Amino acid sequence: QVQLVESGGGLVQPGGSLRLTCEASGIIRSFNVEAWYRQAPGKDREVVARFTPAGSANYDDSVKGRFFISRDSAKNLVYLQMNSLSPEDTAVYYCFARRFGAVYWGQGTQVTVSS
Repeated sequence: QVQLVESGGGLVQPGGSLRLTCEASGIIRSFNVEAWYRQAPGKDREVVARFTPAGSANYDDSVKGRFFISRDSAKNLVYLQMNSLSPEDTAVYYCFARRFGAVYWGQGTQVTVSS
């Protein structure tokens, strides 16, 4: 069974930080996890951070310098460290994996930034 499970979301004040975790299981390994996306109410799902084939990372301009994607292969986990959060970061965050052309999504974790 393929599973991607996100966790770590919650309510945080502006300026705060959260670390999201994506746990891969089944046939999906952490190196299959390619990116973190988010979807705000009424908006399309958008990519916020993705690994490049060379192993570095690209970020959407809106999160550059504040969000950081990383991978712990030994634990089969992918993280999204989010700093200096603002209300505009409020969204459901999803991790995305691909394996032999098939795509996989987790159920998402809600991040709400509000005072």
